[in-house]
Amino acid sequence: MNKSELIEKLAERSGINVMQSEEVVNLIYRKMRDTMVNGGRIEIRGFGSFVVKEYGSYQGRNPKTGQKISVPPKKLPFFKVGKELKERIDSVEDGAGDGAASGA
Repeated sequence: MNKSELIEKLAERSGINVMQSEEVVNLIYRKMRDTMVNGGRIEIRGFGSFVVKEYGSYQGRNPKTGQKISVPPKKLPFFKVGKELKERIDSVEDGAGDGAASGA
């Protein structure tokens, strides 16, 4: 599912128009982005959590030339799947799911 599909599905299920649905989705995305940019953590129960992990600098190697390079410290977003979602995905793979994988 991509962003436009999410907007359409929200509009369809909630009975609001697509423009309002787009505003809601954009607001959620902005708040999530701003929270992570400011070092915050986002937890959605039953789904997972988003955090920003910090990585220190290290000596790397240019794969093309083999030359050593210094890689500066960086921060990257990281998603950790929640227990409930993991269990649902596992049960679908085992054939014990509720048909969600087939789109039913």
